[in-house]
Order: sequence, then C-alpha cells, then structure tokens
Amino acid sequence: MSVHHSSKGYETGAAAYVKGRPSYPAEATVWLRDVLGVGPGRRTLDVGAGTGKFVAVLKECGGEIVAVEPIAGMREQLVHSFPDLTVLAGTAETIPLPDGSVDAVVCAQAFHWFATAAALQEMRRVLAPGGRLGLIWNVRDESRPWVAALSAITDPWEAGTPRYRTGDWRRAFPAPGFEAIDERHVRHAHVGSPDDVIVRRTLSVSFIAALASDLQAEVERDVRMLIANTPELAGATEVAFPYETAMFAFRKV
Repeated sequence: MSVHHSSKGYETGAAAYVKGRPSYPAEATVWLRDVLGVGPGRRTLDVGAGTGKFVAVLKECGGEIVAVEPIAGMREQLVHSFPDLTVLAGTAETIPLPDGSVDAVVCAQAFHWFATAAALQEMRRVLAPGGRLGLIWNVRDESRPWVAALSAITDPWEAGTPRYRTGDWRRAFPAPGFEAIDERHVRHAHVGSPDDVIVRRTLSVSFIAALASDLQAEVERDVRMLIANTPELAGATEVAFPYETAMFAFRKV
C-alpha cells in the first residue's frame, strides 16, 4: 500500500501531533476490555499506531501490545515514548506478523487512511479465530461555533485527503469475514492551553503539516486570529476543545 501524500506531513509534524492531539475518554478503556477483549494474556495489534496516543490506553488494559506504523518520524516518537514496545515498520496491507497471531486489532485515528478490502483481509489474516477489530476516532464537535469556524480555516486545504468525517471509510463494510458487533459514541474534551489544543492540533492535521512553511504560517495566523476574536477563547490560559469519540467493533467469522 502506498502512503497517501498528505500523511507525509506526519513525518515532520510528529512533535506537534504529540502535544496537539487529544487522548481518549475513560469509556475507551471499558470498550477495549469488554468488547474487544483486550487484557492480560491477550495480544493486541495497533495498526497505524502513530506516536502512540492510543498505546497509552491499551497499556491500561494490560496484555501484550504490538505496534505497526509506516512513517519513520512517527515510529521514532513511538519508540521514544514506549521503549518497551514492539514497534514494526509496515502498513495495514503488509503486516509483518504470522497468521492468527493476535487476539485484537485496533486502529485509532487511522482506519480512514487504509479503508480497503485488501487491508481488512490482511487484518483478518493476523487475527486469531473469533478475534476482534476495533476502530476508534476522536471527532471534533462542530456544533460549537468556534470549532466550526476552525474547520472553515483548515478544510480548504484538504485536497481529497482521507478523513473520518467524509464517511468514505464506511464503504469498506460489510466486509467478508467480519461481523459488526458494537458501535458507541461518547462526548470527550481535550483540555489545555489554546496553543496546545487548538494551534498545535491544527498544525498536526496531516494536510496542514504537509504544506510549505509559508502556507502553514498563514494557517497559524488565521487560527490565532480566530482565538483572539472569540470571547470564550481570547486570553484564556486553559480551554476545552470538544470532541465526540466514535467506536466501532467487528468480530472475525
């Protein structure tokens, strides 16, 4: 599988990704344990693991974790943050693991990049009989006017980049050898300084991180102007960026 050109922005934007991206709500840990069966004595594969934002959640559940990530800059951050983790170079369509070798596969903030029949069959290949596939995303809540305004700044640069919000990833289902077993949505928020949760979050978006430096600077100026002109954000030392966390689970059949 070739890596989409926009995702190469993660190569240079990995540091911004670490600070700018939200973690996951407590409900994600419950979902992992109760629905995907992640826990002691189980082996879980994180596909498209990035810098390891979701690895921290997986570690709360226990068990063995293996991470696959195609982008070197992201792998470097991942190894630095989790030196005890097994980190492999690979893609969703070329997973360097044997057949039936994991009990669960998870894709956090990632499946839209490789929502293909070939990727699903490769993930099914490495799953043990009855193994579970979990897809999870933190999705910005655009019912808040300033969040919608932020999207209006970034969306013109999208240029066909795969994203959860388009819904194109759903076309991969129903998929041969998988049955849907769970779907849930919970509210979440990323709390921190405006610089971290709004500015760095924006600069960590793949297609923004892939822009030339002068264009990135233009986006950053627009974002900072939005913050300055929004009463609930201007001058704040801490803000809550609202999200909805969407979780989907499938069983290998």
